[in-house]
Amino acid sequence: MDKLTEARRVFDIEIEALRKMRESLDDTFVHILDEIVACQGKVIVTGMGKPGHVGTKIAATLASLGTSSFFLHPAEAMHGDLGMVTSKDLVIAISYSGESEEIIKILPNIKMIGAKIIGITGNADSTLAVNSDIVQVFPKFKEACYLGLAPTSSTTVELCYGDALAVVASGIYGFKDADFGMFHPAGALGKKLILRVEDLMTTGEKNAVLPADATLKDVILELSKKGLGIVSIVDEGGCLLGVITDGDLRGQLLKGVDIYSLSVDDIMSKHPFTIRNNRLAVEALNVLKKRNISYMPVLDADRRVVGTIRMKDIVNVGIVG
Repeated sequence: MDKLTEARRVFDIEIEALRKMRESLDDTFVHILDEIVACQGKVIVTGMGKPGHVGTKIAATLASLGTSSFFLHPAEAMHGDLGMVTSKDLVIAISYSGESEEIIKILPNIKMIGAKIIGITGNADSTLAVNSDIVQVFPKFKEACYLGLAPTSSTTVELCYGDALAVVASGIYGFKDADFGMFHPAGALGKKLILRVEDLMTTGEKNAVLPADATLKDVILELSKKGLGIVSIVDEGGCLLGVITDGDLRGQLLKGVDIYSLSVDDIMSKHPFTIRNNRLAVEALNVLKKRNISYMPVLDADRRVVGTIRMKDIVNVGIVG
């Protein structure tokens, strides 16, 4: 057996199944999609065995892209979980044979509850197809296993079909990246879309801020105490006048200058890069990278210093630009 040849054979068979499904898409898909978008309750996906695993993923994808959805295990449904289903819900039942025992047994109860049933099957004459309000019948294709029995091509097509429903529905909703971030707060992408500078900046007593009449000794002590690498110099109203970094002090020392003979005004950078507190953290990261700096002051709408944002604080939460 040539192992790579056999592996490519599996790919070829499943790709051919996807091609057939793609070409057979018609108004049935549109009808099912319209039902999903119009659903006033939950979109409930159910399936047994391998289609059940696929159904779990379909429900998760629907939910993450703006369609309120969950997976209902058909065996558990027969033991009380049907109480999750209401008359406002839409049930998508997946069974390639259309005769999965656990699916067939719950169809009458779903009908009594009043939820609409969408059947996804490869058998137009099956019990599932006959008892569905709308049925998507897959075209005939081969399973990729040697016996032609194990769900392989069929589950791949089911998965892709579910992805198509979820993605097109999200486009109809006008689902935006901010919406995606709202539903994915723990992921790196979600953090990039929702975390703002004010969520990560150093503030209050931990921030390094000094008045314009501070001495360089004050600056050195503040840099050492706060450990931020930067001190913001502000006027009486708290507005930014400039910054002094530990790099600025090192530069003066390398020049052999007696730094204690200099004033704050002699050393500070009067036009530093800054960012507003309400900007996305990823925007701050991009500025820091572009300017090759590690930190910068954060200002409010009145140019008052409200914090310091550092590159490491942004990267440490999983935002990488």
